[in-house]
Amino acid sequence: MNFNIGNGVDSIVNYIQDNFGSTLDFISAVIGFVTNNIQEFLLAIPMPAALAIFVILALWRVGVGFAIFTAVSLWLVEHMQLWPEMMSTLSLVIASTLIAIVIGLPLGIAMARSDRVAAITRPVLDLMQTMPAFVYLIPAAMFFGLGAVPGTIATVIFAMPPVVRLTNLGIRQVPAEYIEAGNAFGCTASQLLFKVQLPNALPSIMAGINQTIMLSLSMVVIASMIGAGGLGNTVLTGIQRLDVGTGFEGGIAVVILAVILDRLTQSLGKQGANFWQVLFRKPAKTEQEVAQPAT
Repeated sequence: MNFNIGNGVDSIVNYIQDNFGSTLDFISAVIGFVTNNIQEFLLAIPMPAALAIFVILALWRVGVGFAIFTAVSLWLVEHMQLWPEMMSTLSLVIASTLIAIVIGLPLGIAMARSDRVAAITRPVLDLMQTMPAFVYLIPAAMFFGLGAVPGTIATVIFAMPPVVRLTNLGIRQVPAEYIEAGNAFGCTASQLLFKVQLPNALPSIMAGINQTIMLSLSMVVIASMIGAGGLGNTVLTGIQRLDVGTGFEGGIAVVILAVILDRLTQSLGKQGANFWQVLFRKPAKTEQEVAQPAT
């Protein structure tokens, strides 16, 4: 007895195309709006201004050495005439990462709060991470055509698991005494989440976001095969023409962007807990308020 999984998958895809066309159009419009606006904004920034922003961020978050590396490497990208392509790739990475975070963070929180949700979600995440990246291009292109939108969708599916897994892991690894202390002080479930669990889990969450960004960057290069554009087109052109120089230039630009994004996002995770503590803590009482007896 032959059991053809492929025919079943084809039937599901055809059913979705026939019955959910308006939903697919809506998703395409929303993702296209986000991606296109980010891309237009980045491309509208003059190259010297964008380079200055990157250098200032590198100096502020990492140090002088990395700021010098950032300036030299981005100058190299500009002189390889790949600056617009790098900004297009960056826009796809930003859009994909934002969508992955919006979906992945609540899912990771739900997994941390419910073993049943975790048991259901974990095999799906395993499938998303182990499926060859090229496979995602096929349904993305069938449902949404060619261009940046299917590339962004395929990238989100490929890159989302780390932020989900590490959000779940970070919240579950918050020490039990912190949870007990929060409950003892009468925290509600939302207060416990935002004031105790998320601040202490933030290093793990930021590590997940960092990995999502790196996976997004690798996937948007592959997504150039369905018209996502950016540096992936340069690499793909080098492959198609067997032009080692062109492919090497595109690869170097991808590496430069990856290193800059990696170091910046790693630095944001180091002091992330302080951000949450400042954001959600109550203002300190003044001396007059402390001295005033309770009524």
